[in-house]
Order: sequence, then C-alpha cells, then structure tokens
Amino acid sequence: MLIETNSIEELEALEKDINVKCKGKLEYNVHNLRNPRLFIINISEELSIRDVEDTLLGQNTDVKLKQGDINSKFSYETKKHTRNLVMEASARIRKRFLHKKIKLLKQICKIEEYVIVTRCYKCSRYNHRDGDYRGEETCPLCAGSHKLMECKINPHYYKCVNCLSYNKHNKKPPIRVNHTLLDITRQ
Repeated sequence: MLIETNSIEELEALEKDINVKCKGKLEYNVHNLRNPRLFIINISEELSIRDVEDTLLGQNTDVKLKQGDINSKFSYETKKHTRNLVMEASARIRKRFLHKKIKLLKQICKIEEYVIVTRCYKCSRYNHRDGDYRGEETCPLCAGSHKLMECKINPHYYKCVNCLSYNKHNKKPPIRVNHTLLDITRQ
C-alpha cells in the first residue's frame, strides 16, 4: 500500500499511528529520493575515485563545496578512450555544477547530467532490457508482432509502440522510434 503525505509532520504522525495500532505487525518504509547523478567528462587517469572529492574541494573554491556534498560512484571509459566519472550530489549542488567547467588536477573538465534510459530492443518499450523480456518480439516501425527485417508497411506511415498512435512521415523511415516519432535521415 502506498500512502502520500504533504509534510514531514503528517508522515511522523502516520508512523506513530501505525506503530500504536498495529503493534509491529505492519512494516512501513519511507521512500527516500535518490540524489541526482552527474558525470565529469574527460578526467585524468591519475585521479582515483576516492580522491575526486578532495581534489574538487581544493581546486574549485569558488563552488563552495563542503566535505560530503558529492559522492563518487564509478568511472567508465568511452569509445574514444576518455574517462568519465559518475557522482551523486544534492539538488542544490547539482544546480551549482550543471553545465559548468571545473578544475581537476591539470585539466578543465565539463560536468553534465547523467541519465540513462533503459530500452528493450525486442519490444521497443522502456524500463527493461531485451535480456529481461520474455514476450513476443515487436516491430519498432509498425508495432506488429514480427521482427524489423520482416516489416512490410507503407513507407509513409509508422506506429509508435509506446503510445500506439500513427504518424505520417516523409519517405525515409526513422532510425530510432521513440515515444514521439522522429524523422531522421540515415547517415
């Protein structure tokens, strides 16, 4: 059961009532929002994940960070062999950092929002991956129950799998079919 409250005081009163009336038979969990994630583009190989916060604090005094404001999560290497670092920060720090450039060791690095959209390439729907999908494969162009290679639809009409609406497009089919169909020429 999900119960929403308008304030912290209502939440505390609800928790107290649950404890008094149910006497430990009912378990409750308060949902905590996850901090936004940001990523620092093109960090140095010399910089370890543990040292990022100290380096940011020392070299970027104009941002007015305090110890514990950011939490480094992981780093990854891109196809262009650059290294990016993903970190969590509070909403207040996110506003301060977003689309800014910072100093890290001998480099000036850009900070962007880290958002990953999970999409299944078998059914073209969101919030799961193709490895988790056990249903029938769906065509991303016409939303039919066949593979993309077997699609024989009119080249001017495409159907969105997510909202099941038809859209008329130019002669070239879209490369990617998202919730709103986009006409993108092939490169």
